[in-house]
Amino acid sequence: MSHTLKQLQEARERGDLRAFLRQIPYAAFLGLDLEMRGEEPYGLLRYSPETIGNPLLPALHGGVLCALLETTAILQIAWEIELLSLPKTITLTVSYLRSGRPQDVLSKARITRQGRRVTSVHVEAWQDDRDRPIAVATGQFKIHGA
Repeated sequence: MSHTLKQLQEARERGDLRAFLRQIPYAAFLGLDLEMRGEEPYGLLRYSPETIGNPLLPALHGGVLCALLETTAILQIAWEIELLSLPKTITLTVSYLRSGRPQDVLSKARITRQGRRVTSVHVEAWQDDRDRPIAVATGQFKIHGA
């Protein structure tokens, strides 16, 4: 078993995927975090000036939002499914619905279909109002469950 997978399993057993997320340098670089609400994990992009893609509006960079959506989906899979390896992204389709303002962004993933080898996930990201998402994504992830 890889060190990363062992860390993931330990974090899952403790109910603390945030500890696992802190081990991913890319997530730390982008300011990605995890927030537990009750027993459900939510993705969190903490605003910083470096996340701005269009300084004229200003608006968050689409690539940073995509990273938030993908990371949230992977963490949701890891939260719900006992894995033998980390999920691998097969496809991720992102729809940008409105500009992200210079403030924190929350995201939530929901597994829509779970097969033996492929899991489908829907993810939404929003700022002030969950009913007004700024971006949504649908992805398929290759899994190797226990």
